[in-house]
Amino acid sequence: MEWVIAVTLVFVGAYVQTAVGFGLAVIAAPVLFFVNPAFVPAPVTVCALVLSLANAWYFRNGVSLRGLGAAVVGRIPGSLAGAALLLFIDQNLLSLWIGISVLFAVVVSMSRLRWHPTQFRMGVAGFLSGFMGTSTSIGGPPMALLWQHQNVALIRANLAAFFVVSCLISLIILAPIGRFGMQEIRLSLPLIPVTLAGFWLARKTMDAISPSRIRLASLLLCAGSGLYAVYAALNAM
Repeated sequence: MEWVIAVTLVFVGAYVQTAVGFGLAVIAAPVLFFVNPAFVPAPVTVCALVLSLANAWYFRNGVSLRGLGAAVVGRIPGSLAGAALLLFIDQNLLSLWIGISVLFAVVVSMSRLRWHPTQFRMGVAGFLSGFMGTSTSIGGPPMALLWQHQNVALIRANLAAFFVVSCLISLIILAPIGRFGMQEIRLSLPLIPVTLAGFWLARKTMDAISPSRIRLASLLLCAGSGLYAVYAALNAM
């Protein structure tokens, strides 16, 4: 049952992220943490890395490196701060933080704010993405907040390119603190084919399905999983 849940969530998350730009960790992390805490953050981050590589290659013509440099620079200290959080936080508080991160992602996606992605804002978003991504595997919302009102193709391409670098940074930082070792690798490997299957299906079907419908369905799923994570964490305290 553990693997059925993991496979289903990663597949759905990979589909949504390929279609709209982010979503794998937002959908998968809250529930997987309760299934087996070892799934978060490293195995989910590995899946996000594989998916981001596939998306970055597929949408490579839309990648613009302008501005991403500031986000990557900000991502490094943010990732270090996220790793430090993992050293001092217990599982209940981590669960609460994951739930809050997911609900933040939902609020970001529903927001009508229009912030132009300046160099400074990209750097701040990169820091927040690193902090959230390394501690919970959910690093997409801060970047999506700046990019969400851009062209969909631009969002897919540039978020994928950023996530390739940011996932690598997170995994490199997680390894020395004991959060990315053989156990996490063993959990990650069976999920990689499922991740690619979600990517493949999204490529074949996303033009036939309204992005707004995919977005609405993913928001409802994310809100449910985020509320569940918060409720379970508070109930266990």
